[in-house]
Amino acid sequence: MSQQLSTPSTTAASSLRFSDPVNYSRLLRNAHEDVISGGHRSEIAEGIQESWHRSLALGISPDQHSPRHVRESADVVGVRAEHPLADAVPALAELLGDDSPDGRRLVIVTDALGEVLWRIGSRDALTLAERLEFVEGADWSESGIGTNAISEVLRTGSPGQLFSAEHLVRTHHEWACTAAPIRNPLTGELLGVLDVSGPLTTLTPDSLRMVRCAVRVAEEILGRASGAGARSGAAGPVCSDAAAMRGALGAHDARAAQGAGSGVVPPEAGGGIAAIELLGEQPSVVWADGRRVALTLRRAEILALLCSRHQGWSADELAYELYGEAGTAASVRIEVHRLRSVLGPVIASNPYRLAGNVREVVDAGRVLAALRGGDVRAAMALYGAPLVSRSSAVAVELLREELDAAVRTALHADASVPALTRWLATDMGAGDAAAVEALERLVGAGDPRAAVFSARARRLENALL
Repeated sequence: MSQQLSTPSTTAASSLRFSDPVNYSRLLRNAHEDVISGGHRSEIAEGIQESWHRSLALGISPDQHSPRHVRESADVVGVRAEHPLADAVPALAELLGDDSPDGRRLVIVTDALGEVLWRIGSRDALTLAERLEFVEGADWSESGIGTNAISEVLRTGSPGQLFSAEHLVRTHHEWACTAAPIRNPLTGELLGVLDVSGPLTTLTPDSLRMVRCAVRVAEEILGRASGAGARSGAAGPVCSDAAAMRGALGAHDARAAQGAGSGVVPPEAGGGIAAIELLGEQPSVVWADGRRVALTLRRAEILALLCSRHQGWSADELAYELYGEAGTAASVRIEVHRLRSVLGPVIASNPYRLAGNVREVVDAGRVLAALRGGDVRAAMALYGAPLVSRSSAVAVELLREELDAAVRTALHADASVPALTRWLATDMGAGDAAAVEALERLVGAGDPRAAVFSARARRLENALL
């Protein structure tokens, strides 16, 4: 729960929502029954209890299933087309949406009165929402379905979260919801609410920050569309990751310029990229005009993984490979937005995959292509350093070892003096005793071309003893 919805007496217990969501939900459900029966429980914030009482006075029952419907879902399409938030929804979907087959998170955008206008999520997430009639045209205000995260944002005007039995209606107790208002960046007028909902275990300590950052992105896009810019002082704590916001905006602008709303990468995209260098300690993008743009370690790692799989990666898969169990799909989406701001719209979504013509200019990929073509000398000329050498991500380390093993195997199978000499001169081949022996067989053990590498290999071996 955000600060405006919390009280000091509930702070310790509410921390369990992340560390022990099952038991925290059980505690809240017991408190819910006591309050609904006329009691008072400190685990439920005062503002929420007051909202429950107002909802009950309006005739909304905790056992109510259906919200009020403003209009039929099919009639919402025309409303959305004219709504001021329409320009921002694609970026919100890209930043927070998860429509992968096992996605559990639902992204909702309402109007300023709480009517659901947009829903983004996987088929399973949308089906779960439909069981609650959490659908387009439904009224998710306090008077429409009782206390929920959207209604609390409409009431307070501030971001917030509701977890399990903090919702009035019992069928909502399996959900955790984070929401924030979206305002006109020029006037401050409320335009709607962004809500991210899902099963209790989908809530993380970063959920509120990510929703607030996404709202900031939406407001920047709206400001650009109107020529207004952002409201003064709106950035601050709303989105501490300004680079992420700029990346999302850059991606939005690139998609708009390319007319790419479908997630399909245009064939000509990336035509200005001459090379993507992932080998070594300073990964970078080289443009056709000679400009060189450095890549951060994380972006280089993502590109390395994208290049390794033609069928692509889901956000959840990338999150696990890069961050481990603590990884979140939202973190990956932020980084992909940043990459798109550097590369342009060359990364498709659902799953994430790199355009084929861009894949062809990645140095590590060119090494493998040369090996597949049987050109060991060309592969050696290209392979000057390990793949993303500063990365400690296990998935990248495995790719690094795989590339190194492929080069070594090809070199030993088709050894030549120029190839062996070049290999032994690199840091990767410096300690390769088998390559030294192969060179000695070709030129003779006493040949200076072999002697210098033999001495170096012995020195490195002794240093490891």
